[in-house]
Amino acid sequence: MQVATRSGPWLLVLVGFAALAIAFSVRAVLGLAMPVIEAEFGWSRSFISGIGALALLVMATAAPFAGGLTDARGPRLLLTGGLTAIGLGAGLVAVTGSAALFILGFGVVAALGFTAVATNVVAAAIAKTFEAGRGLATGIGTSGATAGQLLVVPMVALLMQSASWRYGFAALAVLAFVLAIAAFRLLPKNQPRTVGTAAAGDWRQDVRLLVRAPVFHVLFWSFLVCGFTATGAIETHLLPYAAFCGFPPLPSAAAYGVLSAVNFAGMVVSGYLSDRVHRPTLLGTIYVVRAASFVLLLYVAPDIRLLYVFVVLFGLVDYSTIPVTVGLAASHFGVRRIGLAMGLISSGHALGGALGALSGGLLFDLGRSYGALWIGSFVLSLLAGLVVLTLKDRPGETDDAKEAGAPAKVSEALS
Repeated sequence: MQVATRSGPWLLVLVGFAALAIAFSVRAVLGLAMPVIEAEFGWSRSFISGIGALALLVMATAAPFAGGLTDARGPRLLLTGGLTAIGLGAGLVAVTGSAALFILGFGVVAALGFTAVATNVVAAAIAKTFEAGRGLATGIGTSGATAGQLLVVPMVALLMQSASWRYGFAALAVLAFVLAIAAFRLLPKNQPRTVGTAAAGDWRQDVRLLVRAPVFHVLFWSFLVCGFTATGAIETHLLPYAAFCGFPPLPSAAAYGVLSAVNFAGMVVSGYLSDRVHRPTLLGTIYVVRAASFVLLLYVAPDIRLLYVFVVLFGLVDYSTIPVTVGLAASHFGVRRIGLAMGLISSGHALGGALGALSGGLLFDLGRSYGALWIGSFVLSLLAGLVVLTLKDRPGETDDAKEAGAPAKVSEALS
């Protein structure tokens, strides 16, 4: 296994960071532009939310395959192809006025790119590369999911305010194509398989072993809640909610930038702590604090300062779940199939995101309010935190064979 003292592994962290910055910015722009797109085309909020939900369903379906490809071929093929698909999808959205082409561009083509350029793919590649400091490297690499939006989302908001939402998608398409070329040139080709690497025929057996492990289900369902509350509720509906509260686009986008900045710090700190503290306690605390933040969100209108308080609190515990979840998966399942394990777990995240995005749009259209969405997110986050606290930090740390046996066997079988 490579170690983090060489330059190669940190180049992977850098490219993964940049790729996630582009992918998540494209995803965020749909929520930012939602009210403007509604006004221009006369589409309902539930319809536009449904396009975002479709993209997440595509991601949920394809994530395990992307994870398996990470194990088999490494990240170069996925990141290069994924960025190209994102560029094509964003470019199609930028030039079309057709509902069908909008769905195809964002909900299918770009969605396949989002699946390949995903936190689970970058995290799995980093987990395979780093042994010492794995949590910190994962936290830094995956923090591109939020850090890149610090500049991108406010810039797109400025373009929307001064010109058109289409320019934002077009600019992101160009950036995606440029970064695809950089990823292809900078990342190494897949290395030959080494001793201890599974044959392709073991894929189904690995899936069966994973889904029979209780720890897998805790991580899967808690990550589904993470997707519902973060990707579905906040990423899709926070900016439309801010507009509904009467806040102008630019200050609202600036608040989203603050969320991204705090999110970046939260992911790095979470990664650092996941190398040093009891990870189930850390992850459970993250979910409980997230639940508390949704109570505050109910009361932000009409004072935009409360929106900024919310984004700071939520940002600390938003994507900070990722390094801890990856660390727990690596400990319980081993790194040989960490791509497959995180692909399956991340399919739950995408499914939860789709449910959150779609239900938020439907609830708003029915009641002209986001209150039910925020209350539901509070309840789910609290439940996820309580369930995660039942986990063991590592397989076999307890003498109770009944509790530790199944995860330990999975870890041995997959290592």
